[in-house]
Amino acid sequence: MSLFAIGINHNTASVELREKVFFCPDKLSEALKQLNGNSYVNGSVILSTCNRTEIYCDVKAIDGSKRKIIDWLFRFHRVSPEEFKSSIYVYEEEATIRHLMRVSCGLDSLVLGEAQILGQVKQAYFYARKYKSVDSSIEKLFQKAFSVAKRVRTETEIGCNAVSVAYAACALAKHIFASLVNSTVLLVGAGDTIDLVAKYLSENGCQKMIVANRTRERALSFSNQFGAQIISLSEIPEYLIRADIVVSSTASPLPIFGKGMVETALKVRKYQPMLLVDIAVPRDIESQVGDLSDAYLYSVDDLRLIVNNNIEQRKIEAIQAEEIVNEESTSFMAWMRSLKAVDSIREYRKFSNDIRKELLKKSLQSLAAGSDPETVLLEFSNKLTNKLIHAPTRALQDAAEQGKPANLTVIRQSLGLEDPCCR
Repeated sequence: MSLFAIGINHNTASVELREKVFFCPDKLSEALKQLNGNSYVNGSVILSTCNRTEIYCDVKAIDGSKRKIIDWLFRFHRVSPEEFKSSIYVYEEEATIRHLMRVSCGLDSLVLGEAQILGQVKQAYFYARKYKSVDSSIEKLFQKAFSVAKRVRTETEIGCNAVSVAYAACALAKHIFASLVNSTVLLVGAGDTIDLVAKYLSENGCQKMIVANRTRERALSFSNQFGAQIISLSEIPEYLIRADIVVSSTASPLPIFGKGMVETALKVRKYQPMLLVDIAVPRDIESQVGDLSDAYLYSVDDLRLIVNNNIEQRKIEAIQAEEIVNEESTSFMAWMRSLKAVDSIREYRKFSNDIRKELLKKSLQSLAAGSDPETVLLEFSNKLTNKLIHAPTRALQDAAEQGKPANLTVIRQSLGLEDPCCR
């Protein structure tokens, strides 16, 4: 078993380069078939996302396979190797193990500690299994990576703090309202950020959403996906009285929410608290709204401050996560090395057992012919001892004659002999 990985990612290559070697789902089956059709490849997994393309392989010999697989990657995508000369990276053996573990834990991600990458690694692994390109070594490697990622999530808080503005808005809502199940949310705008906010709120139990947008067509997708009620911007004052949480992100040049509008809504609500999150630039909500005692206003700068603090916290948690990865990768590599002795142990056991069977057969024949049992047993034990110690004895003599004390020490240790210096 010899493991290595090649790849490019957001740290080494621009998006223009990354997209040139991206494996579309409909190309993966053919790619895996080609890759594993090579006699030097025992198994492989291709991980391809918007931020990275990586190939993990178990090969017969790294030195003879590495260049061939890199060349295959460029041929498959019909790109020039020169373009990627400074972008591609290669990991071998323990470095491969450590890298996959770091990737699975989110330690190598654009957003430190993000959880999405683990799902993408699992998807790549399951896809490779589907097309029978996973051998036992790749199987064990990926299963170990999954368990390490789980351990990191359990023992550290690397994924507990919001590191995007959209997620920070959701975390803020969860902090202020004990439960989002009974909270009504008014979302203003229908761009990508509002889409993410709606997704996070829905995942955290929010069931009552109202979406206000200039164009009804864009807002309809929210209605279909989240069961949201669609209103026009002109209807906001009417529906604001229902809202416990307001998240606004439009491209409006003028504020949509004035202090008077919010103050009126609070009176009708009998001053139940209202969280207002303004993600827009320029701002959608007048800053004076924050002066109202029951209105909790947060701007995009407030959220970015939360995000920056959380990123620093994740960096602290990443230190412990890296320690876990180092411990686990070292342990897995030691286990891999131990496997290389398995064949030798198996051969030596067979060798010893064959000698025993041969001598036992002769001894039984002697007994059947009427030979003295004690003599037969004595002869059997002497011959068995001589045959079993012949090879180690020869090795000890050769090490001594060739002046190789290190070899002599290793052989003595292998035979369980006491160090002469300790006598």
